[in-house]
Amino acid sequence: MKINPINLLKVFCFILAGTTSIQAQDWPQFLGPVGNSTSPQKNLLREWPENGPEVLWTTDVSIGYGGPVVKDGKVYLLDREDKFGDHLRCFDLETGEELWKFSYESPGEVEFPGSRSVPALDGNYVYSCGQNGELYCIDVNTEQPVWKKNVWTDFGGEPAKQGEDHFAGLAGGTHFPMWGIAQCPLIYGDLLIVASQTPEVGVVAYNKETGDVVWKTPSLGTLGYVSPSIAKVDGEDQVVMITASSGGFGGGASSPSNVVGINPQNGDTLWTYSNWSCWIPSSSAYDAGENKILIVGGYRAGAAMLQIEKSGTEYKVNELFKTSEFGEHTKPPLSVNGYFYAQFSNNETRDGLVCMNSDGEIMWKTKRNPAFNKGSMILADGLLLATDGETTLYLIEPDPTGFKQLASATILTESGMTGNERVIGIVGTNQNWAPIALADGKLLIKGQRQMVCLKVAE
Repeated sequence: MKINPINLLKVFCFILAGTTSIQAQDWPQFLGPVGNSTSPQKNLLREWPENGPEVLWTTDVSIGYGGPVVKDGKVYLLDREDKFGDHLRCFDLETGEELWKFSYESPGEVEFPGSRSVPALDGNYVYSCGQNGELYCIDVNTEQPVWKKNVWTDFGGEPAKQGEDHFAGLAGGTHFPMWGIAQCPLIYGDLLIVASQTPEVGVVAYNKETGDVVWKTPSLGTLGYVSPSIAKVDGEDQVVMITASSGGFGGGASSPSNVVGINPQNGDTLWTYSNWSCWIPSSSAYDAGENKILIVGGYRAGAAMLQIEKSGTEYKVNELFKTSEFGEHTKPPLSVNGYFYAQFSNNETRDGLVCMNSDGEIMWKTKRNPAFNKGSMILADGLLLATDGETTLYLIEPDPTGFKQLASATILTESGMTGNERVIGIVGTNQNWAPIALADGKLLIKGQRQMVCLKVAE
């Protein structure tokens, strides 16, 4: 029997496409498959029962702000107990059963205690960075570490000390950061990239297999809580890092933030933008396409759109606009059809969910109706799945003409957090700010006491 080579090619392409689709359903890193909070998930449920999407399982977790990742039907979460240390936990995606746990001692508590980062998955390895800077590579088959580093103390940072004045960490220097190390590891080819932010070193690239340092930058500016991200400029990848302005707690900034483009091959600085002030930056830079980079911050820092131009071997940064009406406290914005969406609520403002066009014009704000405050959002199948930072999950149709809520449901329980009364007085007791994850039609939401898995697709 003769086989038509064209038909054979079609079959091969179909198999390949199916394999790619299955792999794409994973959520292997902070902000999803390509780092922009977008999922290839299809057949999202357009309507929910009165009580919300079906809850497939729940599991108890410790307090904190770190979110889950998913690969090959397994969920990974860096959990934390401040009196002991960190727990890298692995769960079955279908049942929520805990399959294994790798724990290490690293005691200590900072303001807003608990977990604070998202692991990264690559091949047979899961990478995590804990509150005190421990960077681990764990083999998911042996459940044991392959290598370990410390992104803070390895480069001259002082270890965290029980009872020390963490406000000193705002001043930079070698003092341990006031809110701990909040790095989400970034996989890039053979590299694992994180920000050290000591006086000696800004961003570090490790060999992901061995943990050896491949390159490191000098200090890029004042310490913040931003993880590096990737943006394309003229078709070439660049690592983009944001530092903090100095001044702190209501004081005027005495030095600006720096936004820096870095060559991912060797760590060379390609360009720097310094017309920006955010004294506690935590949102990564966002690749807005067409050589544009959108940076956002909380505390009324707002947003700035940068245009990066290359001429020969040199780069030039043009500021296209700045606005104080659009920003994000904890995560980058989402982009849908040329419009940006972000939750811009913090200590100074309650703008809720905000929509902005590509020229910096504000289209609408929900403010307190409904309120959105440091929650997480995912774009899937043309819709937004958004937590509000407290207890509620929303299904939203993104539309620049107005806020269009399709459904909502109370998913997370009241956390009943206790502790620093100053903090709780400002932000409340729930603080469900962890990044969410979507894989194989299942939405994972990590609250302060439980992680919930919901069926959100057919």
